[in-house]
Amino acid sequence: MLDFFGASETIVFSGAIVLMFLIGLLEAIGLGSATVDLDMNAESPLAWLGVGEVPLLIVIVAFLAAFGVIGLAGQQLLLASTGGLAPALLAVPAAVLAALPATSVVARWLGRIIPRDETTAIDPSMMVGKTATILVGRAARGSPARARAIDHFGQAHNLMVEPDNDDDIFGEGTHILLVRREGNVFRAILHDNPRFSNWTN
Repeated sequence: MLDFFGASETIVFSGAIVLMFLIGLLEAIGLGSATVDLDMNAESPLAWLGVGEVPLLIVIVAFLAAFGVIGLAGQQLLLASTGGLAPALLAVPAAVLAALPATSVVARWLGRIIPRDETTAIDPSMMVGKTATILVGRAARGSPARARAIDHFGQAHNLMVEPDNDDDIFGEGTHILLVRREGNVFRAILHDNPRFSNWTN
C-alpha cells in the first residue's frame, strides 16, 4: 500500500492529501494565513468555484481533497483493472479537470452552512481603529494570534494580531483595539486601554 501512495504516478495525489491536512492543522492552531482574509466577490472569474461564497482557503482545501481523492481512486481502479498505473503526465491533468467541478459542488454546499465572513474587498489598513476579538491562539510580541474584526460594511474579517505593548498578552476571547498595521500583522491594545479614547469605530 505504501508503494502505491509513494509511486511516481501517485505521489502528486498523495501530496495533495497531505497538504490539505497540513493546512487544516495550521489553521486549527492559528498559524495559517497571516493576512486579512479578504476573498473575491461574486464577479470574480473564480466565482463558479465557490470563491466569494466561502473563504478562499476553504476552496483551496476542497480542491486539494477532490484532486487527491479522485487521482488516487482513478489510479487504484486502473491498477485493479489493468495491473498498471497511468503516467503522471496523463493522470494529473485528468484529475484536475475532474476536481474542478467537484470543488465547485463542495464549496457551494459549504457556502450554505458556513457564514459568509469575508465578502467585502477593502484596504486592510482600513481595519485600523476597529475593535476585534482574539479567536485562536495567544497573542504576544513576536507571536501573533488570530482575531476577528468587523469592517465599516458590517462584514467580518480574520487577521493576525500582536500586542502593541511589549508586556501585553492577549488570550482567546480578549477584546482589543487595532491601533496600527505592520506588514501582515496588526498591533493592538486592550479595548479598555486608556488610549482607546483616542480612537473611534
